[in-house]
Amino acid sequence: MVLKPFLAASIIFVVGVADAQTAAINTVRPFPPSTTIPIVFTKGIDATHVHVNDSIDAKTTQEVKLTNGQVVPAGSPVIGHVVSVTPFVFDPTPYAKQKQSALEIQFDSIVDHGSWGAATPKSSDLDPLGTTTQVGGDLVTPSQTEVRSQDDDVVGYKRHGRIYAHLIAASGNSPDGCDASDTEQSMGIFSASACGLYGFPDTTFLRSGRSDPTSTLLLESRRRPMKIYSKTNALLEVTDGNPHMASR
Repeated sequence: MVLKPFLAASIIFVVGVADAQTAAINTVRPFPPSTTIPIVFTKGIDATHVHVNDSIDAKTTQEVKLTNGQVVPAGSPVIGHVVSVTPFVFDPTPYAKQKQSALEIQFDSIVDHGSWGAATPKSSDLDPLGTTTQVGGDLVTPSQTEVRSQDDDVVGYKRHGRIYAHLIAASGNSPDGCDASDTEQSMGIFSASACGLYGFPDTTFLRSGRSDPTSTLLLESRRRPMKIYSKTNALLEVTDGNPHMASR
């Protein structure tokens, strides 16, 4: 489970944005490959209730700095839609193999405005430094600029309350794995090596958006309706200059 109390779950996935016109952040473009965009879903998505083409509501949780000097601010709305959905229907037949509930979504655009306030970790008797754990295991201590891995290696830095790191290649439970980057990226609550799903029990991660069809995320659940809860965090990653994005 994610180690931040206000989170329901987390996804690290690559999502392809529709095209350079509809996906443009107003005049802010292009997205260089490997650019990461931390987001949070502001409304839940439940396969029992949503329909194809229903909108997806999310927003960025940390500013994203682009190589041309422009910045996508925290709180910028992220727009998407439901591509396909399969509700969960329980089969009472003895020994029946329950059919999967599936949810496929696509991210389309980011709107350049808004603001967002992050939760501030508090110190306790167990941890007087107020250290928090990123999704994936990296450690952030408010009084320190370095972000450290569980092995105490410096894997990122905290600047003005925001987390940045070079991406570290990993596989996790992602269907496509996650690449490394040689440029510093916005990480939000995520570790440099985080990859796949966190906090989604009994869920299969079938598509991250890295391969065709690009820009789509496909999840399946066999035991319950497939849901992405409100306040679920995700890390989008641009995979080429079109731009397409995928989930880490």
